[in-house]
Parts: sequence; C-alpha cells; structure tokens
Amino acid sequence: MVATLRAEPTWLTKLDEAKAKAQKENKAVLLDFTGSDWCPPCMKLKKTVFDSSEFQKFAAKHLVLVEVDFPRGKKLKDLSEEQQMANKALAQQFDVDAFPTVILLDVNGKKLGENRGYGDDTPAQYIQGLEKMLARQKKTKTGS
Repeated sequence: MVATLRAEPTWLTKLDEAKAKAQKENKAVLLDFTGSDWCPPCMKLKKTVFDSSEFQKFAAKHLVLVEVDFPRGKKLKDLSEEQQMANKALAQQFDVDAFPTVILLDVNGKKLGENRGYGDDTPAQYIQGLEKMLARQKKTKTGS
C-alpha cells in the first residue's frame, strides 16, 4: 500500500512568476485579492473553498494560485514594502476595489472573468463558476 500525502497548493505572491509557471504547466492563473486578517468574507472564502480538498484537487490540475494580500494587523509586518507596492499596483491594474475579488487569467495573462465578494457557495459551486470561466479560454483557443 502506498501512502499518499496531500500537499496543499502553493500560493505564489508574484504575478510574473505565476504567469511563467502557468505557461510552463498550461494552467490558468487565479488571483485572490484578500484582506486575510480583517475581511470576514475573505476568511470565509479561504476556509470554506480554498482550504477544501475539493478545491485543492481542482487547483492542482487547472490553476496557478496567487495571493494578493492587503493585511492590516499582525500579518502586515510579514509583507515587505516591495510586496505591498506590487499588490497595490495589481489592484490598480485589475481595478480591484472590494475584497475578496478573485480574478482568473488565461495562460497568456488575459482576463477570463472575476468574482467579487463571497456568499455561501460550496466548494463545488465555486469550482463550477471557475470552470465556466475556464471554458472561455478553450473557446478563445479554438476560435469559436
């Protein structure tokens, strides 16, 4: 019997690094704009969806994950000034003015869609929404 260890997905913090990985692995990039230590819907999305084994399996196959964090408490000191500036620039680039905002990019960095806010979606419902966005990528590849 072979023991399988379930590795949690890696959340990157640099979009350029994520894009390079996405191209290499032929995956989409998921940007999670979050206030990880002060935003209740952000924390709920992480706990309910992103930490679920269902999402982690889906992400391993289809996504390169990027956390774009805007902490206000203790976690703020863990974020370099350079990273804070990079996160602010990404928020401006993608016109993010609410948390959480999740943006899905294709392998070339083209925006496929976004989710602003978080309600009570189950991991399966949330994944279904992401799959609809990913379907747009397939349509643009085939030209239909």
